[in-house]
Amino acid sequence: MSLRIGFHASHEQFPPSELLDLAQAAEAAGFDCAMSSDHFRPWGAAQGHSGFAWSWLGAALARTRLPIGVISAPGYRYHPAVIAQGAATLAEMFPGRFWLALGSGQRLNEGITGLAWPEKGMRNRRLRECAEVIRALLDGETVTHHGLVTVVEAKLYSRPAEPPLLLGAAVTEETAEAVGAWADGLLTVSADPERMRRVVEAFRRGGGAGKRLVAQVTLNWAPTEAEALAGAHEQWRTNVLGGDVNWELRTPEQFDIATRFVRPEDVRDAVWISADPGWHAGRIAELAEIGFKEVQLHQVGRNQQAFLETFGARVLPAFR
Repeated sequence: MSLRIGFHASHEQFPPSELLDLAQAAEAAGFDCAMSSDHFRPWGAAQGHSGFAWSWLGAALARTRLPIGVISAPGYRYHPAVIAQGAATLAEMFPGRFWLALGSGQRLNEGITGLAWPEKGMRNRRLRECAEVIRALLDGETVTHHGLVTVVEAKLYSRPAEPPLLLGAAVTEETAEAVGAWADGLLTVSADPERMRRVVEAFRRGGGAGKRLVAQVTLNWAPTEAEALAGAHEQWRTNVLGGDVNWELRTPEQFDIATRFVRPEDVRDAVWISADPGWHAGRIAELAEIGFKEVQLHQVGRNQQAFLETFGARVLPAFR
């Protein structure tokens, strides 16, 4: 089975200097690739970090030989022309090794600018406009655009020979279908296999047939089941909220309040939790059967080095 397995660098949980060492350790352990979050704030106080992803990406690409991507939300913290310039610079320095996923964002990060936080349909329309601006700039066009975002005579002067892939980030079927029209691929998050199948089908229905499929998996492995469950609850209970709540809350403190009654067992709905590496390998294999060619593993526990060594020895060989 041919499947690329990656390491997700979570800026919300670790200082960027430590994440840089972990990216190198992931490469040494046999991981094929990596990806990075792009937050201004952590989800909750227990995480406690939020380095600037774009600074880190240049260092990580220089210190490793891994292909590395990032998920970012244009149109709020970042003007789309600025994201295009950042992506073009990384892709020019590291040909074929950088990809960019574009999402509609979360108020937790994007609300700092004071812009009005629109409803989801409007955010998807803004996302598409931004994606079209970014693609045109990466293709060498001079762009003037007046819509939900404004661009006036923007042009990139340092561009890569080949532009980076632009993936569309989607959690729901509706968003997956919408990004299928403009994206080079889909980035989605782990859920039960049937739900992920529906998201993939929606992406293909919207224009994504034959395009790249990437899954970001949230998991926690530890030597014992109790440690795995406790670590997931301590670090990632802020992400178990359903519906639109994840995209609407403004601060880490609000996430902590909203999840104060979440029990450790409740976290299993949002995180793969097991002390058995073989169990995790089986879940990854299910994603390959759905059609994913790349799976980025986000170990939410603090035991990053032990995770990398264990999965390098006992999980990655199953997909080689």
